[in-house]
Amino acid sequence: MHNGGNTSGTELAVRDLNAWYGESHILHGMQFEVQKGEVVTLLGRNGAGKTTTMKALMGMIANRKGSVLFEGEELIHLPSNKIAKRGLAFCPEERGIFSSLNVYENLTLPPAVRPGGMSLDEIYQIFPNLKERLKSQGTKLSGGEQQMLAIGRILRTGANFLLLDEPTEGLAPVIVQQIGAMIRLLKSKGYTVLLVEQNFRFASTVADRHYVVEHGKVIDMIANDQIAANTQKLESYLGV
Repeated sequence: MHNGGNTSGTELAVRDLNAWYGESHILHGMQFEVQKGEVVTLLGRNGAGKTTTMKALMGMIANRKGSVLFEGEELIHLPSNKIAKRGLAFCPEERGIFSSLNVYENLTLPPAVRPGGMSLDEIYQIFPNLKERLKSQGTKLSGGEQQMLAIGRILRTGANFLLLDEPTEGLAPVIVQQIGAMIRLLKSKGYTVLLVEQNFRFASTVADRHYVVEHGKVIDMIANDQIAANTQKLESYLGV
C-alpha cells in the first residue's frame, strides 16, 4: 500500500467482499482501501459492480460476505441504519429527491445520524444555488441542483464518509465543474469521498487514486498523478 503498510490512516478497508442479487454472484472478492480524507474513485464499465459495491458497504444488500472494516470496526454484519450511524452515507445515482417537497423540506427531512453535521448556513455557503431555490419543489430543480441538494442533505446528517454514485451523470459541463469544486471543498474540510465514475477525466480532477473494477473485483489501482501515463490502458479498461 502507498502508506508503507501503516494502516493508522486507513478509514475503510474492504477485503474479499462478495455479494449476490438472488442467484447472481455480482462481487467476486472486492479489495481496496480508503485513507481518511482521501477522494478515491471506483472506475469501470456499466455492470462492473461499482454501485453494488457501494450498496454492499452500506448494508443495502442482504446477501454479502467478506470484511468491511471502517475505522477498525467490522461492518459486514450490521444493518444499514447502524452503518449510517457510523458516519457513512450513500448518494445514489437517482438522487432520491422528494419531488413533492421543496428544497428546505428536502434538506431538513432526514434526521441527524450523529453530531457534527453542517448547519443550513454552512450548506448554503457551499451550494448558493440551493439558498436561492429554498421554496422550489424538488421536481422544479435542474439535475445539477438535485445533485447538490442530495449531497447537502447528507452533510446535514453528520455523515463524514460520502459514497457518491455517478454524481456527474447527465449534467452539463459547467455543472460538472461545480460538482468537482464541491468535492474538492469537502476534501479540504476533512471529508472522505468514495466516488463511482465512468468519466475518468472528471475523476482525475478530484481524486487521489483510482481503483479499476471489472467483473466484481479490483483489477488495478492507478494513482492520480499516473493517470496521464495510463490513459491508453484506462481507455481499454473502460471501453472509451
